[in-house]
Amino acid sequence: MARYKYVDKSQGLFITVDLQKQLIPGTFEYTLNELIDKKLDLSIFDQRYKNDETGATAIEPRTLLKIIIYCYSLGVISSRKIAKMCETHMIVKALADDIEPHCTTISNFVSNMGEEVETLFTEVLMVCHKMGLIGGKMFAIDGCRLPSNAAKEWSGTKKNYRRSMTG
Repeated sequence: MARYKYVDKSQGLFITVDLQKQLIPGTFEYTLNELIDKKLDLSIFDQRYKNDETGATAIEPRTLLKIIIYCYSLGVISSRKIAKMCETHMIVKALADDIEPHCTTISNFVSNMGEEVETLFTEVLMVCHKMGLIGGKMFAIDGCRLPSNAAKEWSGTKKNYRRSMTG
C-alpha cells in the first residue's frame, strides 16, 4: 500500500514578510508608492486635520491615497471592499504599511477631500501613463450619480411600502 507524507492542516504557519519587497520595481504599485512617498507635495491635506494638540491620531493621507488609487486601478471602488483588501491583499498591505483603515475612514477621505484627491489622482495617472504602467485602463473617481430604473411606486419608506402591499 502506498504511503504519503502526513500534512497537519491544523498547524499554523509563521512567515516573515518584508512588505516593501512585495512592491517590485517597474510595476504600477511600486511607481505609485514612490510617487506618493517621495515626489508629491501632500501638504494640502494638513489644513484639514486639526488634531495637533487634542484628538486621536489620523492615518496619513499618503497611505489612504496609495490604497485608494491602487484599488481603483483594480476596479475596486467600494470603501468596504478596499478596507477588506487592506486586511487580505499583500500588495495593498504593503502600500498601506500594514495599516488597516476602517471603511468609514476611507469613505470620508474620498468624499471630504475630493478636490485634493482628484488633483493628485490626475498627477499620478499622468506620470504612470507616460511610463506605460496603466495600459489604457479606465480610471474614475468614486461619487458619480447614475440614473435608476426603479419604479416610483416601489420607492419610499417602509410605511408606504406596507400600505401599497395591503391595499
